[in-house]
Amino acid sequence: MAASESSPLDRQTTQIFHRPRRLRRTETLRRMVRENILRVKDLIYPVFVMAGEGQREEVPSMPGCYRYTLDLLLDEMREVERLGIGAIALFPLIPGDLKDNAGTESYNPKGLIPRAVRAIKQAVPDLIVITDVALDPYSSEGHDGIVRDGKILNDETVAVLVKQAIAQAEAGADMVAPSDMMDGRIGAIRQALDAEGYVDVGILAYSAKYASAYYGPFRDALDSAPKFGDKKTYQMDAANAREALKEVALDITEGADIVMVKPALAYLDIIHQIRQATNLPVAAYNVSGEYAMIRAAGRMDWIDEKRVILETLTSIKRAGADLILTYFAKEVALMLR
Repeated sequence: MAASESSPLDRQTTQIFHRPRRLRRTETLRRMVRENILRVKDLIYPVFVMAGEGQREEVPSMPGCYRYTLDLLLDEMREVERLGIGAIALFPLIPGDLKDNAGTESYNPKGLIPRAVRAIKQAVPDLIVITDVALDPYSSEGHDGIVRDGKILNDETVAVLVKQAIAQAEAGADMVAPSDMMDGRIGAIRQALDAEGYVDVGILAYSAKYASAYYGPFRDALDSAPKFGDKKTYQMDAANAREALKEVALDITEGADIVMVKPALAYLDIIHQIRQATNLPVAAYNVSGEYAMIRAAGRMDWIDEKRVILETLTSIKRAGADLILTYFAKEVALMLR
């Protein structure tokens, strides 16, 4: 046999039997075998409300995101519902003269958030309204809890958080979302809601909230940066994973309906581990710093912004998140159409 010739056996041993590219050949094939599909119903839209009338202010470090007075916020909520987004997460910009160390404005039944909840539920009753339970927007110290001698008090703070959650439930919130990371607050809030008759109000627990550098633009939006120190005595260390599972287990035991990881992108492994550990819905927060980086790079034409947004949110879904809080929600809803 000539050197250049090969036997049938030789040809068989070099034949490729498995060709994964067969299923990548066309868009229709790729769509048919796609393992994770990002959907509009997966999205929760975080929004900022402020006092006043007829005003919309862009957050400088979050281009394309705005603080709205309540009248204009209602127009935004109608647009959100029209796009098919089922839920919003509501955050307040509180005037400085209403802030104090005890966060007393947080449970004012006539305060900004209760008024906003009532108005939204009247204007778009089917939209799910999720309210933030934490003291930092209301605190003169910019911390998530009451401060004494430079320390954040846990149990005294939880007592205030309970009052805040009750005020929000009374206003019509569908779900409260404690983001403070105080020990025991999920159980205390669940017991109080049930005792007051709000058994149908859910709790979306910020179960694994890390002390992250990705929150800067959000704190600009709400003027809620800490006035001293940092939040590392109550938010989690970025190096820890097992601790996240412990926090989730505690929140589930105390009555959480949904558990959440915040931030998302640097913590995809945490999302995945929590997804494996519980059958509860898992949420992830695509936070302000993640938003700002993509937006800034897109505006410089360094990236294909729309594709990066979709790839980013799909990665969060692939890691195991059922729900994604993202400032890109409206844009993504349009893209997915």
